[in-house]
Amino acid sequence: MKIAVLSRNPALYSTKRLVEAGEKKGHEMVVIDHLKCHIEIEKKNPRIFYKGAYLENFDAVIPRIGASVTFFGTALVRQFEMMKVFTATESQALVRSRDKLRSLQILSRAGVGLPKTVFTDYTRDTGQVIDAVGGAPLVIKLLEGTQGLGVVLAESKNAGESILEAFNGLKARVIAQEFIKEAGGADIRAFVVDGVVVGAMKRQGKEGEFRSNLHRGGSAQVIELTDEEENTALKAARAMGLAVAGVDMLQSNKGPLVLEVNSSPGLEGIEAATGKDIAKIIIKYIERHVD
Repeated sequence: MKIAVLSRNPALYSTKRLVEAGEKKGHEMVVIDHLKCHIEIEKKNPRIFYKGAYLENFDAVIPRIGASVTFFGTALVRQFEMMKVFTATESQALVRSRDKLRSLQILSRAGVGLPKTVFTDYTRDTGQVIDAVGGAPLVIKLLEGTQGLGVVLAESKNAGESILEAFNGLKARVIAQEFIKEAGGADIRAFVVDGVVVGAMKRQGKEGEFRSNLHRGGSAQVIELTDEEENTALKAARAMGLAVAGVDMLQSNKGPLVLEVNSSPGLEGIEAATGKDIAKIIIKYIERHVD
């Protein structure tokens, strides 16, 4: 097969591992910088122009689209779909996952456990927002934030009101969420491929840090999920329409609570923690679904 990996940097760990895994299985792997593509639209003839030539004869595409270029990246994935190319992540699922508010609404409708969340249109009644999520401490998140950026822990109600007022003044869209104290600054990343949890790790934030992101100095170790945690991860991925997903959950007294479903989960942390060849599993998934 001829498989495209949409990635802006061939040297990234996840990109390299996918290319390596595909080549080991005898496939032709091509890394494509999606921002250098031109999308051509005409009646029944969708085409993509890249570096002096049209992209042709691809059997599958693996999107590795950064959050900052979601709009164009999704349009390119949609163009591949119009060209009848199998995509490991469908364009519509990618759009859903990148909209934090929409994804929470979808997960809520699907009956997935979530931290209590409030979203408003720059309300001045910040005190009521804080009370609605259970009071302080509470977590305030930018809707466009990634990798722990734009996530703030407000220790007191006064601090929460000040932070909300500051974001409102900047016209920055935020959500307020209840703080799950018993999680202890840790979360779980369950890696789902084609309806199966293929690996899971527990990520612990560094001392004094409530965010567990590995990019922010957190550590990770392999974990065996409970049945409830595994079912929650699968339900969340299925609700979002994602065949490949990283489902982030908190362990709480109310059971697992989903924070986010990532449509382009990194491979480095999960492969290091579990010792599993996740890239190979993704390639096998593509093989099963490409005619």
